[in-house]
Amino acid sequence: MTRDQLEDPDLALEDLMQNFPETIPVFLRHKMLCVGCMVNPFHTVLDACAEYGLNTDSFYAELAEVLLIV
Repeated sequence: MTRDQLEDPDLALEDLMQNFPETIPVFLRHKMLCVGCMVNPFHTVLDACAEYGLNTDSFYAELAEVLLIV
């Protein structure tokens, strides 16, 4: 996955977590209930960050770190 693919505004959380399960601990570390949520097929990282009041750039950086994307 490239950084552009990760930051695709249309990438559903379900697809992200299903294809890259190593991202799940990032969500859990922030106490986000996205893992297993019924709306994660429809929500994106942008939606989740807005819902939880998280800085999007910082969150994407954490995801990129676990995916080893520089």
